[in-house]
Amino acid sequence: MIKYNLKCEKNHEFESWFSDSNEFEKLSKMKLLECIYCSSRNIKKSIMSPMISGLKQKNELINKIDTSLKNERKELLKIREYVENNFEFVGQNFCKKVREIYYDKKNKKTIYGTTTSEQRKELAEEGIELLSIPWIDKDN
Repeated sequence: MIKYNLKCEKNHEFESWFSDSNEFEKLSKMKLLECIYCSSRNIKKSIMSPMISGLKQKNELINKIDTSLKNERKELLKIREYVENNFEFVGQNFCKKVREIYYDKKNKKTIYGTTTSEQRKELAEEGIELLSIPWIDKDN
């Protein structure tokens, strides 16, 4: 497969893919190529910039992404550790417990647990704002 930059007689530019350079020539001679903007059949190849594929650049990019993901994982694990050390885990009772705390203005307890998306929606409708944290597995 080869990609060509094409130009019609009205200088409209567009791209198209061909199985090889001979296919372009063949279709052009038969006037089967058409401008996507004005339907002109007078189409020429314009100057192309080659695609450069470099294994070194790809590996560098992959390494950057990998390093970035590892750093993000470390930060998320720090957040998890902080929550586990400073908040009470209430599990699936979260919805009930968060309401108790919200409506008892004197209660300053900090909790964490799990909810369903429907429960989150109900809490939001009551004005109870929640914060979701990506819970990174410690072992993985």
